[in-house]
Amino acid sequence: MDWLPVALVVVLAMGFTYTNGFHDAANAIATSVSTRALTPRIALALAAVMNLLGGFAGVRVAQTIGADIIEVPMGPSGVAVCAAALIGATGWNLVTWWRGLPSSSSHALIGGLGGAALAAGATVKWGSILDRVVVPMVLSPLLGLAGGFLLMTAILWGFRRSAPGPTARGFRYAQTVSAAAMAFGHGMQDAAKTAGIVALALVASGHRSGDDLSIPWWVIALSAVVLSLGTYAGGWRIMRTLGRRIIDLDPPHGFAAETTAAAVLYAATATGAPISTTHAITAAITGVGATRSAKAVRWGVARQIVTAWVLTFPGAGVAAATAYVLLSLLL
Repeated sequence: MDWLPVALVVVLAMGFTYTNGFHDAANAIATSVSTRALTPRIALALAAVMNLLGGFAGVRVAQTIGADIIEVPMGPSGVAVCAAALIGATGWNLVTWWRGLPSSSSHALIGGLGGAALAAGATVKWGSILDRVVVPMVLSPLLGLAGGFLLMTAILWGFRRSAPGPTARGFRYAQTVSAAAMAFGHGMQDAAKTAGIVALALVASGHRSGDDLSIPWWVIALSAVVLSLGTYAGGWRIMRTLGRRIIDLDPPHGFAAETTAAAVLYAATATGAPISTTHAITAAITGVGATRSAKAVRWGVARQIVTAWVLTFPGAGVAAATAYVLLSLLL
């Protein structure tokens, strides 16, 4: 097979990565912007740079996407599965971005892979998906929720006798570090996932051996650069949801949420688990907000977000399956 179909997958992959960048830009910076720790443009520039650097540190996640989700068919149908998965995931990203809902680009991509594979009659590795995707998907927001609550409780206790003004200023400075850590974690997770799809297309097209699980350096580099460009484009609709609609954030709460979410991302990346940065930061924000009182959290907004999470796998999967059927007519 020539390189043209693979080049098409690369273009689609970079389009998905770009939407992932502006869709998930809010994950890293919404809290810093809403607490006025950083201006929007400075926050976006910081997130873009850290996404770029983080993209080179997430190869284990890329290998999970490339080897543990589906058994990619060889030949044109396998390349079409990869292309359809990217089309479905990109479409889901755009719909949820338009609605201002912080859904998971990661799970949209995995749902797209599953839907396209089912439409192609390919093998979906359900056991691996359960262990490597579903379990971390459930655990990561629980850890974010509990971690955010505990860290914020510790901060409230540790600074209970401190003057509010100097304390808030100190945490605004600290948020620069926590936002950078969060953006680095986002780069580790999300640039790698796109690289995994491109690696699958290379295997399906016969340009790489099916036993070769290594990710080409140029794929990681290209994904990281495009992700950072998309991040700098910003995601203002979702930023308003995360930064203002769930709870009213102040600098200590923002720092606690970002630090908790970053820790969850690093732990998941170390194990190769492709989790959602959106899930991690949203749960952490909810956890830190609950230290004020249950009423401080706008649970109606949280329910809307959870609904988007639940619909992500089937929504992206159906879109990808439809895309595969249309593409197969051209094969």
